[in-house]
Amino acid sequence: MSYKRIGNYIHLVDNRNKDLAVSNLLGINITKNFMPSVANTSESDLSKYKIIQKGQFAYSAMQVGRDETIRLALYAEENPAIISPAYLVIEVNDENEFLPEYMMMWFQRPESDRYGWFISDSSVRASLEWERFCEIQIPIPDIDEQRKFVALYNGLLHNQKTYANSLADLQLICDTYIENLIKTEKPKVLGEYIEQSDERNNDLQVSFLQGVSTSKVLIETKANINGLEFSNYKVVRTGEFVYVADTSRRGDKIALAMNSAEPCIVSGIYTVFRVTKQKELLPEYLYLWFARPEFDRYARFHSWGSARETFDWADMCNVKLPIPDIKIQEAIVTIYHTLETRKRINEQLKNTIKPLCPVLMKGVVENMKLENVEN
Repeated sequence: MSYKRIGNYIHLVDNRNKDLAVSNLLGINITKNFMPSVANTSESDLSKYKIIQKGQFAYSAMQVGRDETIRLALYAEENPAIISPAYLVIEVNDENEFLPEYMMMWFQRPESDRYGWFISDSSVRASLEWERFCEIQIPIPDIDEQRKFVALYNGLLHNQKTYANSLADLQLICDTYIENLIKTEKPKVLGEYIEQSDERNNDLQVSFLQGVSTSKVLIETKANINGLEFSNYKVVRTGEFVYVADTSRRGDKIALAMNSAEPCIVSGIYTVFRVTKQKELLPEYLYLWFARPEFDRYARFHSWGSARETFDWADMCNVKLPIPDIKIQEAIVTIYHTLETRKRINEQLKNTIKPLCPVLMKGVVENMKLENVEN
């Protein structure tokens, strides 16, 4: 086995969507995955877009040097899709000689991305044009060896995706539980169960500064903190909530979070509050209510103002929600905690699988070196 020019094993395909039979428009990202296109196609002629089929690659030659990534993705769905005419569609000549999945595994390596950046041209877009891409040399072992590596990698991917699918089932249980409560429980006014907290960091005992995301989590602040005096910042204790009243510049979402970790400090302009009747309303259950997209829409609809619209404290207190028996709340929260734990495990699985391609391909290279020594 030796390194071989990849251009000898692949060719370009240019099938256009002439009859507009395909409407699923996709793009490719720097993580080498397909994604729904974000392009505005309202005035585009989709008949000029390229059709991509299962087993084919989409490749963007542009900005390889800038992104330090070869933007290449293998299409694995049964139904065809369309991609931008600016992309290239690549197909393997003979799958009995060279597996598309094996090729994709090679280009999942960070070393391949660095090499692509190194050989990209010196244009403004730092492109890696088709002719130069074809000159890349990779080790191509016997087809049975390729199948063995691909089967191992695909087996791990399948297990991870099966695990990920179970997350959707748990999410559905949580959502359905709350939807049923909306229909069966008499709504109660939230203001009867919460109160504002205005604890300031006067003694500077808390130094963990956080911001608030529309994803409903606390995040590392983006503010420039050089020279700031933190004594006037608000302290958010474990189990307390914080939100940003301004909703007009946040994509129709409200930035809100519950602090489930150590005490932190947030900007003094944020609103901090706590649940006062925790024997009747669990903070975690309330957080689940806030995390629903329906609450984002509610908060945006009930925001007031002109240049800057806000969902102020009075609006928060006027929120109505079902508050069932505490045992029912505990059951819903338990399902939610299970879901969150599994989400973390799923991310760990993905992070474990991600570096496997370089490891497997290193095995290919080492085998090749061994063969050369023995010969």
